[in-house]
Amino acid sequence: MSWARRAVPAAVAAVAALAARDLLQRDHALLRNFPVLGRARYLLESIGPELRQYIVAGNNEERPFTRDQRRWVYASAKQENNYFGFGTDNDIEYTPGYPIIKHRTFGRAVPPSSPGAAHDVTLPCAKVLGAARGRARAFRPESVVNISGMSFGSLSGNAVEALNRGAALAGCLQNTGEGGLSPYHRNGGDLIFQIGTAYFGCRDDRGRFDLARLKDLVAGAPVRALEIKLSQGAKPSLGGLLPAAKVSAEIAATRGIPMGRDCVSPSRHAEFSDCDSLLDWVELLAAETGLPVGIKSAVGDLGFWEELTTLMRDTGRGVDFVTVDGGEGGTGAAPLIFTDSVSLPFQQGFSRVYRVFAERDLHERVVFVGGGKLGLPDNAVVAFALGADLVNVGREAMLAIGCVQAQKCHTDTCPTGVATQNPWLARGLDPARKSVRAANYVRTLRRDLVKVAEACGVEHPGLIDTGAVEILDGRTASTPLDRVYGYRPGWGLPSAADRAEIIRLMTAEAPQGGSAPPSPTAVG
Repeated sequence: MSWARRAVPAAVAAVAALAARDLLQRDHALLRNFPVLGRARYLLESIGPELRQYIVAGNNEERPFTRDQRRWVYASAKQENNYFGFGTDNDIEYTPGYPIIKHRTFGRAVPPSSPGAAHDVTLPCAKVLGAARGRARAFRPESVVNISGMSFGSLSGNAVEALNRGAALAGCLQNTGEGGLSPYHRNGGDLIFQIGTAYFGCRDDRGRFDLARLKDLVAGAPVRALEIKLSQGAKPSLGGLLPAAKVSAEIAATRGIPMGRDCVSPSRHAEFSDCDSLLDWVELLAAETGLPVGIKSAVGDLGFWEELTTLMRDTGRGVDFVTVDGGEGGTGAAPLIFTDSVSLPFQQGFSRVYRVFAERDLHERVVFVGGGKLGLPDNAVVAFALGADLVNVGREAMLAIGCVQAQKCHTDTCPTGVATQNPWLARGLDPARKSVRAANYVRTLRRDLVKVAEACGVEHPGLIDTGAVEILDGRTASTPLDRVYGYRPGWGLPSAADRAEIIRLMTAEAPQGGSAPPSPTAVG
């Protein structure tokens, strides 16, 4: 009781002191008018996202990923039951823009019926990356699903390592992001090395691009291709800033920058200033390294793409792949106006870029890569129908290794250790265990893509054409995908030779299914 007698006055004194502080401060009118009590409002505001996420919001109300979408990723990563019962929660008939995938009753592909069918499918790309331009190290990507560019710096070392190990287990590629090639990228997974405006990992002491350093880097690491980042959906046409407090010794060594100083990424490249000089640089990198070289960009003004493709058609120079990033944004932090309103969303941006290439008869010579919430099977199927050959998964891969959509990526306080450089928070993420979950997720997405392709009557998602998808206009009407985006017949598909080869590869790896023997009275 003596303890209680001392505690009560102390608590009263503390509340009184807090009330006095609230009454005297001038920053918050609410606290001056309602001392102490007004603090409840700020508390509720601070935990509002968590309350909505776990208690208030319905299964399809959360953004950027709904509860159903996150549940599917989590269950797939853990190899738990990822089926949904009792029908869809979506208001399909009342949602303009909703895609409907049209299955075929008698398709060319006959899906096998065993419970484990397609669980271990590798699902290679329908095109050979770099073959059209004769690159010395051209190759066919083993997986149409790959891990998107997320830098060491934006993600923790443990997260990067988990994704790299997962890529090795799943047989897919990991894009390094523009932050350089770190020790965490060297755990067995093949890489696409991204070159950003600051040339991290391949720059000299003055921040200039250094070709010799690039050649040394790719010679000593499993780099399969180079990607020049022009812009991305999270922060189109902006540079970047990594504050001095986050520039650790590891990040400094990886990026080739001084430790403990602000790290600034310019908004433009210094090695080229227009499409003509860009193509010169692409050809230089390809000739010096032998690697396929591509570009990554969000989509805004189409004049850039028209000039680029006209030069490619007329001069013979060209990129080997094009990564189109949707304006839906990603892990990169940006001003709200850029996140919400700058650059086109994936479907509109990708379809416009693809049309520009197709109008100049270049679409069969380039590998198209899509990014922007394409780690969900329905979105990915539409991307393949529009002409994507590969899809990149970013935030979905983060979910697979433990992200809870706290949306703290830009604060260095990610509670699951994914998007932070805080050692204490990062230690909670076990790369060995989470790598298995990343691989499980990639395999499950590939399996679903194969099963949907077979339902559409084809052997591979790259063979799904625009005729297999319709877009609902409302309750009583829909429009075929090719008419929505102005595609001509045959657009969205690989060349005839590429189609024949991928059918051969898929049927050799995964024999077709069948049914019970027909009865004596069966017709045909």
